Amino acid sequence: MNSFYQETIDFQNINEIKAAYEKLLHEEINSVRQLEDWLIRLSRLQEELEEGLSGHYIDFQCHSDSVEAKKQVEYDQIHIEPLIKTYTAQLDEKFLDSPFAEQLPTREYAQLVNSKRNAKELFRKENVDLEVEEDKLTTDYFEITGSLTVKWNGDEKSLSELSPYMEDKNRETRKKAMTLMFEAFHEKENDLQDIMSKLIRLREKKAANANTANYRDYMFKKYERFDYTPNDCARLADSVKKYVTPLKTELQRQHHEKLNVEDYRPWDRKGTPASEKTLMPFETRDALVSKAGEIFDKLDGRFAELLRIMDEKGMLDLTARKGKSPGGFCTPLPVTGTSFIFMNASQTHDDVVTLLHEMGHCIHNDFTQHFKLADYKETPMESAELASMSMELLTMDHWNYFYEDGESLKQAKRNHLQDIIDFLPLGVVIDQFQHWIYENPHHSENERKQKFRALQEYYDAGHVNWEGLENWQEISWLRILHIFEVPFYFIEYVIAQIGALQVYKQYRKDPEKALENFTSALKLGSSVPLPDVYDAAGIKFDFSSEIIEELMLFLQEELEALK
Repeated sequence: MNSFYQETIDFQNINEIKAAYEKLLHEEINSVRQLEDWLIRLSRLQEELEEGLSGHYIDFQCHSDSVEAKKQVEYDQIHIEPLIKTYTAQLDEKFLDSPFAEQLPTREYAQLVNSKRNAKELFRKENVDLEVEEDKLTTDYFEITGSLTVKWNGDEKSLSELSPYMEDKNRETRKKAMTLMFEAFHEKENDLQDIMSKLIRLREKKAANANTANYRDYMFKKYERFDYTPNDCARLADSVKKYVTPLKTELQRQHHEKLNVEDYRPWDRKGTPASEKTLMPFETRDALVSKAGEIFDKLDGRFAELLRIMDEKGMLDLTARKGKSPGGFCTPLPVTGTSFIFMNASQTHDDVVTLLHEMGHCIHNDFTQHFKLADYKETPMESAELASMSMELLTMDHWNYFYEDGESLKQAKRNHLQDIIDFLPLGVVIDQFQHWIYENPHHSENERKQKFRALQEYYDAGHVNWEGLENWQEISWLRILHIFEVPFYFIEYVIAQIGALQVYKQYRKDPEKALENFTSALKLGSSVPLPDVYDAAGIKFDFSSEIIEELMLFLQEELEALK
């Protein structure tokens, strides 16, 4: 099925993989230099395995209806990943027990040593088996959501292909599209809720095995969140409610007036007013890639060249279709040396932003290729999302390649800045929802639905009328794949968005310096603490109420200039 990744290890030959690990595990190390060489060879093995695992995962996401692709992913989950986790723990212990680990240069290796110590404290052999069950449940989630389709004027469409209709000027069209989408999720609600309940039970066991108070604390440790706490997340949510939610409510009120409808309903949120054009930035997949390439060439020729290489190597699966999982992501392929972008384009402005966003990740991955250690190429999510969200904003001055007429260009920019304001309250809702789930793991499915709705009503804008559609509101989180596959991976989007706005503010004052700082930060990978990465970008790792207030004022000024 693959043509874009290199499988240098025979995944069916478990003994060959074991032998490679055993050789490293029992190797005698007699000097600092030998330890450094050992780390490099371990990294190569890990990257060869990671390339295969990532390739198989991509195959399944691109063809979620494929029996062959699902079979390979399940094989990896049952046989390969547990083996990697078990040997990684043993090799971490070997590294930390080496007398030469303490003699490694502090500047180069302090982050690695701290990371290995943290992993050793968290690892439990019994959790490896639980994670096999966990992975199987997330595969079931993707199989269900990837198979969801609706009938639209006689044609079968995936839910991703409904996106353009959500923005239509015709209100009945928008309503029809949203109704079909929620009906599709409602039909599978019991199955998805059951998966979630099983995941919560498994994850609670993992936390107990690791002697953490709850799964939330377990994941904070696993994600190495040493620079902020759950209480910081709660304070961030309160600051967003105070400074962002009122602004979002006002923007919805203005949009309501432009639509000239009596009641502002859920299907009106993305509607295009009669006074504005329906944005059509591209007609074909190749046009999307070509125009994005022209934009990147304006920023840095290296960025455009990377996109061209990825396209030539078949590493861009961009368009929506039946039998393809929803969502979008970028995955590095360390042996091949480039990244793969997966998304579901359907000729909307959001597709443009998604490609620019995912290319931010690809560019970040490219800038970390100089590291010999795989650990330093795996960037923290708060840093990874800073790269992608900043790229959305840094490219805005060149969106004329998608929008030749000035009014459409202004409209696209306004929409994007408004989307940032729109997202932040939702981002903290998703985060605080997960805190509640795992702090209260014995809740019922109905309590879970009620809690999500209550959090939306507390943190998010209140201008939308959900009357009679409360169940839609209560199950809307089922579409958020992160909650199922990568729990607690969402607050990073909020934190990184705050960072990206600082990058953009800096860019407005001095574009050349801002881009120089940005690329300097990307080159650091995970070799330094997170605040140091933000510092290299010329910004602060700061999501205090003061900085959120400041950035919202900045956004209002930018929006005013685009009128």
